[in-house]
Amino acid sequence: MPAYHSVFLDEPNQQVIGNFALLPLRTRTRGPAQQLPPLTDVSDLDIEPSHTSYDPLDETLSLFRANTFFRNFEIKGPADRVLIYGILFVSEALSKIRPGMSRRDAEKAVMNVALDTNFAIPGDAAFPLNQQFEPPKDRNEAEVLRQYITQMRQELAQRLLGRVYGDGSGQPSKWWLSFQKRKFMGKQL
Repeated sequence: MPAYHSVFLDEPNQQVIGNFALLPLRTRTRGPAQQLPPLTDVSDLDIEPSHTSYDPLDETLSLFRANTFFRNFEIKGPADRVLIYGILFVSEALSKIRPGMSRRDAEKAVMNVALDTNFAIPGDAAFPLNQQFEPPKDRNEAEVLRQYITQMRQELAQRLLGRVYGDGSGQPSKWWLSFQKRKFMGKQL
């Protein structure tokens, strides 16, 4: 059974840095991403890929569980690289949440990871998947890519916390925490 690929592979007029797509996001976080309209008629949990506000972060969270079971992932385009990065970030964020941790403590831990500006981007020696990602051409592109990924990380952290603590009990979902130690493509950020 093949891994699930991004529905944004055929997205027209993608801005690409290296071979990483800068796709539109539905976010309130400042950054270079084009803004999608906020959700009004459906929740984050129920959004379908055909919805006009569906973004790569929704896709990352919905495909995370299934794609973590695949050791290999054939990259079909720049949008798949966004999906891969998002899955690796979700894995890292989940590793910061402990069983029995309050939502407030989890927010602190996960948002510290999301807000950390000292993370590796494609082309940096510490980036785990440099063989699948091309580096930015120059410093300007590198800075835009870093801003986009920062924007992505912050919004993804917020949405992930909403799902992990979505049952209202104040405790993290054991189901989500069961994926803490899974590595995607044998890698972690």
